[in-house]
Amino acid sequence: MFRALQCPLEEDLSSFTRYLRSQGVVHRITEEDNRQVVWTVDEAGADLARTYYARGVPEGSQTLDAGQPQRTEASGSGWRMARRIPLTLGILLVTAVVALLTGMGSRPEAIVLFTIVPPENAEFMASQIDMAQWWRLITPIFLHFGLMHLAFNALWYWELGRRIELRSGSLWLLGLTLLFGLVSNSVQWLYSGHPFFGGLSGVLYGLLGYCWIYQMLAPNVHFALPRGVVVLMLVWLVLCLSGLVTLLGFGAIANAAHVSGLLMGCAAGLVAGAAQRFGLAR
Repeated sequence: MFRALQCPLEEDLSSFTRYLRSQGVVHRITEEDNRQVVWTVDEAGADLARTYYARGVPEGSQTLDAGQPQRTEASGSGWRMARRIPLTLGILLVTAVVALLTGMGSRPEAIVLFTIVPPENAEFMASQIDMAQWWRLITPIFLHFGLMHLAFNALWYWELGRRIELRSGSLWLLGLTLLFGLVSNSVQWLYSGHPFFGGLSGVLYGLLGYCWIYQMLAPNVHFALPRGVVVLMLVWLVLCLSGLVTLLGFGAIANAAHVSGLLMGCAAGLVAGAAQRFGLAR
């Protein structure tokens, strides 16, 4: 546990502690040397507690029923959670629908509806991107080739996407998803020249890089990823780049999409995290 702050013994912290719970900050309060001590599970939570205490509890948050159990943003479930992460759920829904339409990548006539370049005729794909169909720069992120491919990417988009949406809002997550999708798809196409690629993994590495660098600069409870997650994803990236994953029968890997997504995510996390750290953003 981390010692976040100390307060006078006579100070009423009930509104403050309810607000901390509503913001996903896991904490407890103890008495020590005639002072109240607020403890958090990590340094990120301690920083948030100090910030919220200095700013004061926003008006309206004190009207919460003190006797009603409060679910945190990080662990909320059911309808309340769904209302807070509509974009995360929407992206996953579209991905599932596309997977059904394409038969998990087994129906070429459906796959070409989502590839980065359109079909030129019944036998060949176009050799250049058609900017009149600009949406194709994004739609490959919804293509998945196999159940394992779909499940892996859906799980990680749920894990990373909801964290960003809870912390920064739906529009911010939408902007990041479109940015990372555009960059990773374009780089993969320019690198390979092969139109039959897809998946959320380029976006996922972008979201991972964003959370990773942002958390280093401006720690917060939402981007505090479980230990080993970043290492695991980076090790997987290296294995993919080595060709070992393909040799083991997992199919061709869009390595250019992964690397470009990660680099773009790190750059975005650097800018946003620095803005937060130096008080240029809320």
